[in-house]
Amino acid sequence: MLLLAIESSCDETAVAVVRNGREILANLIISQIDIHARFGGVVPELASRQHLQAICPLVDAALAEAGVTLDQIEAVAVTRGPGLVGALLVGVSYAKALAFARQIPFIGVHHIEGHILAIQLEQEVAYPYLALAVSGGHSHLFRVDGIGEYRLLGRTIDDAAGEAFDKVAKMLGLPYPGGPVIDRLAIQGDASGVRFPRPMLKKANLDFSFSGMKTSVLTYIESLGDQLDENKIADIAASFQEAVVDVLLQKTLRAARAEGLSRIVVAGGVACNSGLRQEFLNTCCKESLDVYFPSPVLCGDNAAMLAVAADEYLARGACSCNDLNAVSNWPLVEAGQEFVVTT
Repeated sequence: MLLLAIESSCDETAVAVVRNGREILANLIISQIDIHARFGGVVPELASRQHLQAICPLVDAALAEAGVTLDQIEAVAVTRGPGLVGALLVGVSYAKALAFARQIPFIGVHHIEGHILAIQLEQEVAYPYLALAVSGGHSHLFRVDGIGEYRLLGRTIDDAAGEAFDKVAKMLGLPYPGGPVIDRLAIQGDASGVRFPRPMLKKANLDFSFSGMKTSVLTYIESLGDQLDENKIADIAASFQEAVVDVLLQKTLRAARAEGLSRIVVAGGVACNSGLRQEFLNTCCKESLDVYFPSPVLCGDNAAMLAVAADEYLARGACSCNDLNAVSNWPLVEAGQEFVVTT
């Protein structure tokens, strides 16, 4: 099946052409970072407007790069949620209109489902595995027994890890998006310089909390006053990053042991963090666990990641109805319940 996939859940407009749910022919992304940077975060209305401007020419560019025409596209996949509802509506409306006009099926895919299956575009990871989805909007642990077979094990009860990175960067006067900047500064800093707390690490459940860690950073910055210089900023970045990674790593290992799983997939934008990758690789090697990371382009928001689930659902004869709407909140375990079966 030749699939056109569209992602517009936040501030990236993305379009991909994928064959048989695995072979990426094109995977194009237009970022809005420069537009939102002056506001220190994503402005939903601006994001929606930019998606409207970008989506038509980006579809044309993706088809051209893939070397195919619209006549050859057999189905359309789109991120239905979760995300910014105005941004999502642009992608969903385009996908529905295109599918209707071409008389081909379309399917609304869960954003996190795309992330935790993205690794399958690059290498075959056998089921079951444990998936840590960690990004600006999500910090979730799932047991993945197959496509459409997910069990939520833990999630953040407040800020997502990526959100905490961006907020701490803003406290330090660093540019947006702050996560990659903190990652670069952490290499220069002393991670033992400040001992930030590891919230909920001693609790038996597998949930996360990062708001308290963020508050601790703010309190420490305020205590420094005029003594906050470049070296201190690097030390804070390194210490904060170490604390976040420690929590994510320990909770993930605990989940893997509890579920008896030997394979771990780490996905989402924060999976690009070099400190996180290195700690997971080192520790999982010692624990005789296999850990997998998608390539950076497949960790961030992209459209190709939707194709893995979409191709499978469509092959089963499932698709979405024309009255499908975008949703800002959508539990992954319920994602497959609104498809209709056509065969």
